[in-house]
Amino acid sequence: MIVQDLVNITVLFSIYLVFSMGISMVWGSIGVLNLAHGSVLMFSAFSGYLVVEHTPLALVFVLPLCMAVAALVSVLLQLVVFEPIMKQSGTAQMAELQILIGGIGAGAVLLAIVQKATTNAPFGFTEGKFRITTYVFENFRVSNIQLMIIAAGLAVGIGTAWWMNKSRSGLALRAIGVDPETASLMGIRRVRLARMTMAVGGAYAGLAGALLTYQLGALAPESGDSFLIKAFAVIILGGVGSVVGVVSGALVLALSETLILTYTSGTWVDGVSFLVILAVLLVRPRGIFGRAEVRRT
Repeated sequence: MIVQDLVNITVLFSIYLVFSMGISMVWGSIGVLNLAHGSVLMFSAFSGYLVVEHTPLALVFVLPLCMAVAALVSVLLQLVVFEPIMKQSGTAQMAELQILIGGIGAGAVLLAIVQKATTNAPFGFTEGKFRITTYVFENFRVSNIQLMIIAAGLAVGIGTAWWMNKSRSGLALRAIGVDPETASLMGIRRVRLARMTMAVGGAYAGLAGALLTYQLGALAPESGDSFLIKAFAVIILGGVGSVVGVVSGALVLALSETLILTYTSGTWVDGVSFLVILAVLLVRPRGIFGRAEVRRT
């Protein structure tokens, strides 16, 4: 059972990591706390569902499709909602509040569209060509989709860390997160980088949404909201804008939830996220790896 628990923890950790990385990266660099991120996850999976229902596709086509839809929706949100708010707001504090409200409104629109189309029923990729295969070993079992989720978590974690610490655009993005005014004076194109960051963060949400749909079999229109709360717990625990922080936060949350679900009745699983948020805010508000200069909304 210990080996099986480790497999379950690793899979859950990878899902939390992929989804939370997008929010943390956008929030910690360009200062946008996108509360529509959960709805973007759900909407991208729904878009994949619509295509698969009419044209059965393999997983290798569904994943890029969901990622592209999520990236496009995120960039549109940046263009239509967040950038106009930043331009019209008189102060940074006012912009932060309006961005929160704008994200909530945009997420509600996406949710309403899917609820209307599905009559609030779950949806999945049942008509697709991909079939889940479970490999049974002596002490544990693991499926092909679980292995893909773990691989996606590794790719997102390592890839994002390299991008933020080694690439020119990643270093520029970190500079914006520390001091946007000075970064602009140095010739860094904040608007262009912000849109690119929203696209990458959205693609992470689309990847998480597609993998989660395959893993669970189906998603409900409200599924994105619950994952948004999980992401907040991960980010607040690890620290806004920190790749290592997101990794550590996702690991702690996945470990806590799996142990509670395995060795208790499971009643407190959903409450773990709120308890983690409360405990970290009381003990270390910046998170384990958070920096004092990173702004919070």
